[in-house]
Amino acid sequence: MKVAGALAATPAFALAPAALTPATPAALKKEIYEWRIYTLSGEGAPLDSFFGKVLFPAYHRKNILTGAFKPYHPKDGEKDQRHVLFIYPDIATFHKVKQELWSDKIFRDAAQPYFDATAPAPVYSHFETYLSEAFDRIPVHRKPGNERTLLEIRIYQSPNEEANQRKVKMFNADEIAVFDQVGIHSVLYGKIWAGPLMPALMYLTWYKNEDTRNAAWKQFVEHPDWIRIKSLPEYAYTATNNQSIFLLPMSYSEI
Repeated sequence: MKVAGALAATPAFALAPAALTPATPAALKKEIYEWRIYTLSGEGAPLDSFFGKVLFPAYHRKNILTGAFKPYHPKDGEKDQRHVLFIYPDIATFHKVKQELWSDKIFRDAAQPYFDATAPAPVYSHFETYLSEAFDRIPVHRKPGNERTLLEIRIYQSPNEEANQRKVKMFNADEIAVFDQVGIHSVLYGKIWAGPLMPALMYLTWYKNEDTRNAAWKQFVEHPDWIRIKSLPEYAYTATNNQSIFLLPMSYSEI
């Protein structure tokens, strides 16, 4: 993945923000996040049309929130991407929707022309999928503010599964609280169950623009709580790689 930047404003819809105080894990009903990264073969218009007019409406009929994004600064010579997010209320709903989608006659009838056209001429070479469960601290995603123009997805890899568990704890117990203080606005956090990079976690944040994003992160790295937290022995060696992509919401995105 590459680091890119994003500047755009589109409508955003979501559930009410979660409480800041972590609930007892056994009492939580945590969301499930399916994040797909499509690598395009050419122009993105056919895929955008399929997402906006066919696939996303099918998910909406099942009350699933969807988001769609692209890197804001794609590099010359690199293939374009689409990042797609599906938010499920729980794992049972994820399984149910996966089973029912292909028996949805409205979807199948609307999608067949796209399938027929793109089988001999694919619009994307492949897509990667990350399936994750929301963190205890934020079991339900937070709605981005109307003033947001930039979203950032980050994926943190850990050296082993135990270190990954400690990194999740670091966010739940300490790090997200500092984010809230300095203006790193949380949308969602996910413990990755399955994906191309493992073990890992991922999270999505939003900002008014690139300047406010950079200012917020400067405050974060200089914040005394963060300086204290990152030095705690229980959080040592929890992440070996941190990948970041700045994202531009598509016009048909709900996030």
